[in-house]
Amino acid sequence: MPSPLILLIDDDDSLAMLLQHTLHREGYEPRRCSDAAGAEEELKRHLFDVILLDVMLPDRSGFELCADLRHRGVQTPILMLTARGDVTDRVTGLKIGADDYLPKPFEVPELLARIEALRRRAGQHGRPDAGVFEFDEVQVNFYSRSVSRSGQPVDLSRLEFQMLTYLIRNRGRVVLRDELLRAVWGYRALPHTRTVDVHMWQLRRKLEADPQDPRFLRTIHGTGYLFTSEPAA
Repeated sequence: MPSPLILLIDDDDSLAMLLQHTLHREGYEPRRCSDAAGAEEELKRHLFDVILLDVMLPDRSGFELCADLRHRGVQTPILMLTARGDVTDRVTGLKIGADDYLPKPFEVPELLARIEALRRRAGQHGRPDAGVFEFDEVQVNFYSRSVSRSGQPVDLSRLEFQMLTYLIRNRGRVVLRDELLRAVWGYRALPHTRTVDVHMWQLRRKLEADPQDPRFLRTIHGTGYLFTSEPAA
């Protein structure tokens, strides 16, 4: 499994060097940008597990970048880093879509704990190898949260897209229905429901050539679902 990919957006060279070294040591793969423009380019090329975003950037505010990413549908967890400790700034960051807020100076162990908490909350068990994943005639763009089939856009609901993303991230292994209910729907207590089956049927109807005999989105009877691009045995 590839190392979790972290995007660090901060123009403080000394802090960035320290964090990159620490993240490498902890098993992450950090990519660093010193401004918002560079971050935009990185986000076009890669699907990140967590974004560490400084508020004070040389070309635009981290608040503006965060709001813009959320407006475009980017759902990657964002942890804002800033020297500002004012409550108003923290509230602003959270209101525009940041998942967490850590004022500087901070202790590295706390930063690492917050990154892990964000990854658990997002249900990220691995990630696609890039921002675009293709199978058969289907193209899934995780950056723009869009899907096309044979070059034509496919209209997926938010939950359908999240379910497809989770299955692709966990491709090659059986995903339990209860796991999907927790990771995609956010259930803690697991109700008796057919909602996973209904959403799976919709995905097959929209993406499979033969929904009755799916090639990619398979049911493992009595267990759950398996996404695979390998041909059926």
